[in-house]
Amino acid sequence: MTLEAGKWAEVFTAAGAECCWMGGLLDTPQEASRHVPLAFFGHPDILEAQEEIFGRTTRSPGTTARIHELKEKLKAELYAFVAEFGIKLLVPQNILAIPMNIPLGLATTEFIAETGIPTIAHHHDFSWERERFTVSSGADYLMAAFPPSLPNIEHVVINSMAQKELARRYGLSSALIPNVLDFETSPPGINDYNRDFRRDIGAAEDDILVLQPTRVVPRKGIEHAIDLLRQLRDPKAKLILSHPSGDEGNDYMHQVNERIADAGITAIDIADRVGERGGVNREGRKTYTLYDVYPHADLVTYPSYYEGFGNAFLEAVYFGRPVLVNKYAVYARDIDPLGFRTIEMSQIVTRDVVAQARRILEDGDLRAEWAAGNFELGRRHFSYAVLRRKLGARLASLFGE
Repeated sequence: MTLEAGKWAEVFTAAGAECCWMGGLLDTPQEASRHVPLAFFGHPDILEAQEEIFGRTTRSPGTTARIHELKEKLKAELYAFVAEFGIKLLVPQNILAIPMNIPLGLATTEFIAETGIPTIAHHHDFSWERERFTVSSGADYLMAAFPPSLPNIEHVVINSMAQKELARRYGLSSALIPNVLDFETSPPGINDYNRDFRRDIGAAEDDILVLQPTRVVPRKGIEHAIDLLRQLRDPKAKLILSHPSGDEGNDYMHQVNERIADAGITAIDIADRVGERGGVNREGRKTYTLYDVYPHADLVTYPSYYEGFGNAFLEAVYFGRPVLVNKYAVYARDIDPLGFRTIEMSQIVTRDVVAQARRILEDGDLRAEWAAGNFELGRRHFSYAVLRRKLGARLASLFGE
């Protein structure tokens, strides 16, 4: 399950609902799950179909037939899933927003249209937000299902810019429910399991760990984190890369490694040591969760050019870590006005940005002041209480008070 889907499930479960899952890759309870390999965007049949849709302006009759064949298989799986578990509410997670699996989006849309099942469609990313979906021979599919216009769907977006674009492009109203964290529960700290984290990754207790808690992809702007450490000129400062490159190739990772070498800084790649839970990796080395890593971070860098919202920002706030953030559009519009205290940059690491970072690293009292104020703002605007209230309104709209 995705991070946000898991949070929604926690809130639904706490309210007395039973959550069941259907997907192509699942780490959910087997007794409450239906595994459907075709629902995974990385399934070979899906990848082959997608390649025939994007990057070209026409498609063959064979491609159309194949899309519909896959759609029918997936729709049959949806009927079986709903029947097996007695589903009363469908919550598609990004399936009806970003066209990573066109047959699945079409199948879900047709299933909703045929059954009238109440649906809360949770949209994280849209096709117009990704350059790779600009050229397409499937504009008819995108208009039909990404997202669909059906009377029994409550659309939910995660930022105000998406809300406005959805209305402008599709004439669809939507509710804004931001990403959240459980600010009602104190964050975990250094414990018996993660106490040896620094030593385990080859860092000293007095090293300054600068955490980049994102995938290594171009839109994350990791070159700015490298530049910050270069300008800090502190040999104790170490850049911690917690995630791999993901599904966008390794070209940017190579570029990042070259920049690290040119800058003469120390970076520690722990992507193979961070996972959903602690344990041991293939090499027999101890693994950690990201929540084991945050308590050891002295500074978090989040210099993204674009984000749908900003989970890593919320996590830094939750753990009381000072954060360097590039003023990407959603942050500037939806988060910055709330009053969070951060080290802000606008596309470039200036001397002032470096001075602010140096000051916050040296002044423990100021760090504590920022941490307390930011946590309270997070609790007020991005807690589970906010999610409960906003989801309650969507359920009332679908089912009545």
